[in-house]
Amino acid sequence: MSLVALASFCAGRPARATMPVEQWGMFELVLKGPSSGNPYADVRFSAQFFQERGSIEVLGFYDGHGLYRVRFMPPKPGLWHYTTVSSAVDLEARSGDFTVGKPLPTNHGPVRIAHTFHFAYADGKPYEPIGTTCAACAHQGDAAAAKTLKSLAASPFNKVRLTVFPARDDLDHGGPSSTPFEGAPGHLDTQRLNPKFFQKLERQISNLGKLGIEADVILHPDDQGRSGVDRVTPVDDDNRYVDYVMARLSAFRNVWWSLANDGAVDRRGKLVSADDVYHHLLSIHGQPIANQNRPWTTHLCIPSASSSEDVGRGAQARAAYHKPIVLDEVEDARKPLAACGSPCDEETVSRFWEATVAGAYADYGENHSGTDESSWWSKAGVLKARGPARLAFLRRALEKGPAEGIEPIGDARQHPRYGGQPARYTLVYFGKDAPTSWAFQLASPPPGGASPYPLADGMKLSAEVLDTWNMTITPVDGPFTLKKGNGSSFVDKDHRSIALPGRPYMAVRIKSLPPQ
Repeated sequence: MSLVALASFCAGRPARATMPVEQWGMFELVLKGPSSGNPYADVRFSAQFFQERGSIEVLGFYDGHGLYRVRFMPPKPGLWHYTTVSSAVDLEARSGDFTVGKPLPTNHGPVRIAHTFHFAYADGKPYEPIGTTCAACAHQGDAAAAKTLKSLAASPFNKVRLTVFPARDDLDHGGPSSTPFEGAPGHLDTQRLNPKFFQKLERQISNLGKLGIEADVILHPDDQGRSGVDRVTPVDDDNRYVDYVMARLSAFRNVWWSLANDGAVDRRGKLVSADDVYHHLLSIHGQPIANQNRPWTTHLCIPSASSSEDVGRGAQARAAYHKPIVLDEVEDARKPLAACGSPCDEETVSRFWEATVAGAYADYGENHSGTDESSWWSKAGVLKARGPARLAFLRRALEKGPAEGIEPIGDARQHPRYGGQPARYTLVYFGKDAPTSWAFQLASPPPGGASPYPLADGMKLSAEVLDTWNMTITPVDGPFTLKKGNGSSFVDKDHRSIALPGRPYMAVRIKSLPPQ
């Protein structure tokens, strides 16, 4: 995912970077140290990275066979210096420096929150998540992992939720090839981490990064006791696990963190927030009735239900928490594909569009099983449904939208539903309704949500009819010229309407025209 600089103290000499390092890339220092006893618990190891102003302390980790690593994602270009801090003599007070250059054109940095409810990369480029869940994709063999990456490369998805611990569905169908701890499932040594597993996980995260895909890493166990990893005790063992994950993975610019809304969420959330010096995005996977206002949460990840409930829930959560909203796994049909078919796919695509115009985002969770009794949600592999191809059409529409993101316009329960930035870009979505025409009418946002681009008399706009299922765009003749209507609404000065085909899942896209 980036140019990685490797430096070594194996011969006791000051380290120098052997490859270029780019801003938001990765610098890695590799040292030889003690391997006896339990290095995961007995050895403290970190490094201070500093420029002229300020410093950043990063946790290091033991990678087996007497090797210790510390990874650093430089947030700024220029000359950087470092020195190590450790309880082991061989790892203490090692120092060096390296130069960081400008990022490559494909490197936009980690994703951050933008405009309160939306996302953007660190360099300011807007990021519109079209996500999916492949829970156990890091637990598969090389052939299965390659198949998953091939499917993702041809898909619209730019975010993948995956688990560190084995998923329960994975254990039901063959089990994981390895786990985060040493030992076999059911007989794990939770005081000793498993470097081989984490090396595989890192390869998957790096490969996702090469495809421009964010890795939303699910930190909590969810195997319902099948392997014993969901009973990591005592607390010290669980804290050691979180520290280790942060040390290994936080220098990857394409990671997010996801926690369960359980009894450990406060402790884990505070620990992740303290250990992750880069402050990657962090959410609690749970209903918004939980306390989502914890200072370390960046956005809400809400388990999804029906389409109408989603839109209302997303709108309410936006108003209550003032954070981005992601509706997770809006397709959650755990049944064979033959028993569901096209209606499930159409409903899935509709839920994504409804979330979009409500100012929220959605994640896809295909749970259809195939002949191998596995599912994309769990083991990934090959997408079986027809919905994802249509989500590519939505992604293109979003990427051509306003940099400030799609904001809800009006009541999220109304039909049709409106979203966008008035006077610049508006989506009017009709959902399951199948009108044959639509009287051109726009409204400014309500007080308190005023747009910096208000509607005005005489403004000229263009319109297109979007078939969100068949993925077609039909331009509408001539510009529309706004005229003040009733209340906050604006209509066309000639009271024109737009013809529609009388099919469900249609939308109208309205864009501003440059003044003559």
